[in-house]
Amino acid sequence: MKGAFYQGNKRFSVGEVRPQPPGLGQVRLKVAYSGICGTDYHVYLGHMDQRIKTPQVIGHEMSGEVAEVGEGVEGYKVGDKVVVRPLDPCRKCPACELEHYNICPDLNFIGIDSPGSFQGSWTVPAHTLHHLPDTIDMRQAAMIEPIAVAAHDVRLGLVTRKDYVVVLGAGPIGMLEALLAKIKGARVLVSEINQFRVNLARELGMEVVNPREIDLPKYVEEQTGTAAADAVFEVTGAPDAAEMMTKLVRTRGRIVIVGIFAEPVKVDLRQIQWREISVFGVRNYGPEDFEAAISLVTAKALPLDRLISDIRPLEQVQATFEEIERGANFMKVLLKCSE
Repeated sequence: MKGAFYQGNKRFSVGEVRPQPPGLGQVRLKVAYSGICGTDYHVYLGHMDQRIKTPQVIGHEMSGEVAEVGEGVEGYKVGDKVVVRPLDPCRKCPACELEHYNICPDLNFIGIDSPGSFQGSWTVPAHTLHHLPDTIDMRQAAMIEPIAVAAHDVRLGLVTRKDYVVVLGAGPIGMLEALLAKIKGARVLVSEINQFRVNLARELGMEVVNPREIDLPKYVEEQTGTAAADAVFEVTGAPDAAEMMTKLVRTRGRIVIVGIFAEPVKVDLRQIQWREISVFGVRNYGPEDFEAAISLVTAKALPLDRLISDIRPLEQVQATFEEIERGANFMKVLLKCSE
């Protein structure tokens, strides 16, 4: 079995991994595909070196099947198709006592804080697994984790068919949020500056604008009859978008903060107070979001083949991250982790 090891300093090495026999409550998986996400790119850039014990296999978006079952595990057998919800909370803290496991302050995010899925054999706690239908396309199943992120965000954003929704940023998560909001029946406007993403969103039937080319608040007011948006999803993590989001939402509307901000940014709190705007922070997902994502993939409700830009062998991991750094026109690249 092969694995891709993050070495630090923007370097990966690909080498043999020795399968780790599952211990009590664990399952060993044969990983089929693993997606490269924005978090993995932050690891590549060195932004998470304080959490990584190099050399370490990273990655957490995956599909695979059970290869070996450890002692005490029930409900799974060899050959079962599964995905991993890569959260291993402490189950002791106040957040965990409230069953808010996804925001445990001592959360082990598997694939960052411990070894991840860029390998052919991966041993994980059994409680992180979700069953997949036997008929599912395993390439599309590798998209379940990011779909679960979007499902969590749209759920907490309380999106309904009556809403006008603005999504700031059309990367993989923003694109999925826009698609899921449309499935809910909402009217959706996507704001994006990258022309590749603009074109793809339009090809997928989205209404898209470039905020550098128009007055975005004025445009939203015109489209909504001056009422502004019911919900705004900030998915860029960019300071100018943080300033923009409060200008787009109506009185008692909702802002959902999805993008990760490296530093504190300027936000117009006066508008939040004056309009009684609700602001939701979102992080990770819950089991129900994974089940929703699995149902969407099983029903072929999303254009996933259009969102998967390429599928590459694990040996091309270094070249792929370098292409991403150079601004390659990718939405999602999958690594094939085993035969």
